[in-house]
Amino acid sequence: MLTEEKCVACRAGSTAVTEAEMPGLMEQVPGWDVVQSGGIGKLTREFQFANFADALAFTNRVGAVAEAENHHPAILTEWGRVTVSLWTHTIEGLHRNDFVVAAKINAGEAV
Repeated sequence: MLTEEKCVACRAGSTAVTEAEMPGLMEQVPGWDVVQSGGIGKLTREFQFANFADALAFTNRVGAVAEAENHHPAILTEWGRVTVSLWTHTIEGLHRNDFVVAAKINAGEAV
């Protein structure tokens, strides 16, 4: 299970997720989509909240997960919603770490 894994240090030349691995990983991160942006696949999910304070509190919990894993997403916090996008900058694509962090967010470590 992805929630039991720790992120590993990613360096240039690290292996990106393959097309064959993608379906199995996507099954473990329900609610997330792969969105192409600037030619890079990014794992993205929008979370809904009743107000800005709840959205900001969630943002801080996502930040705590990111710090613990040393793998940091792009986070857009707005009134009533937070959009989280994960991708690995060093390989300009998706790495297993992106799915690990997404799974931990889904599992309640940030919720």
